[in-house]
Amino acid sequence: MKKAEMRKNNVMIKAICCTFLMCLLVVEGSYVYAASSTPTLINKLNTGLKKILEYLEKLATPAAGVAIATGVMIRKLSFGDEEKLILGKRTIINAIVGYLTIQLIDLIIKFIEEIV
Repeated sequence: MKKAEMRKNNVMIKAICCTFLMCLLVVEGSYVYAASSTPTLINKLNTGLKKILEYLEKLATPAAGVAIATGVMIRKLSFGDEEKLILGKRTIINAIVGYLTIQLIDLIIKFIEEIV
């Protein structure tokens, strides 16, 4: 395997693990909510998660835009250098995957809130 493919696989594995852990945290919190007579801890946890998610969304949108623009500029200014073309493409793909991961986490949390 090439180094670029290995890095891409590592990024995908990290994204999947982070998404799984966030889902596990929310689902585990809902079980505690159902078993508890005073849901104040869970309400604080849900409020905290919502604030963190709002902050991540506000941060992720411009960060993804800058990363995509950087990847495009790297590709445009590569002047045919294969390594820079690959670097630019990888930068664009990683920016899109990271942004979609944050949006997916938001959808998953909203879905779980609907169920609970």
